[in-house]
Amino acid sequence: MQPLCVAAVRVLTTTETSDDLLTAVRRLLVRAFEGDFSDEDWDHTIGGWHVLVADGDVVVSHAAVVDRILEVAGASVHTGYVEGVATLPGRQREGLGSLVMTEVTRLLHSEFEMGALSTGRHSFYARFGWERWQGPTFVRHGAETIRTEDEDDGLMVLRFGPSTEVDLAAPISCEARRGDDW
Repeated sequence: MQPLCVAAVRVLTTTETSDDLLTAVRRLLVRAFEGDFSDEDWDHTIGGWHVLVADGDVVVSHAAVVDRILEVAGASVHTGYVEGVATLPGRQREGLGSLVMTEVTRLLHSEFEMGALSTGRHSFYARFGWERWQGPTFVRHGAETIRTEDEDDGLMVLRFGPSTEVDLAAPISCEARRGDDW
């Protein structure tokens, strides 16, 4: 294993990020997700903040935080939704994802009322205080709300400050979007 030669964790908005850097981030995501990273997934990743770690000119770890309004038991919660979390396959298990998620947590606390994400890797996020959602999930299509039972098991939230008392067993919904809603 080569020695880690990492610059500081960087936090940039999409508008502050150069096209070359966005291209490098997308290349990382496609590689880390073994080609299973769609145009819709990319659309979900841009438009907010990017937290990344680079080794020289190579982006080795990344997470995005985008602005979403989730409704919990009918109340709107200003949520930082985490997308595009990945570390280069050859650089995993070096603590890079943990560096990124530590900074994501700081960003969520400073800009949002709650954090949310959808994952199959619950134990990784639980180390940072994320909790599994226990209630039913829904998606809002205008005035219509549709049950998303298949998403129930993947949703996690980070409660803090204004969201500390959010009921994890309450119904939760997100707005519809192209591709995966959650």
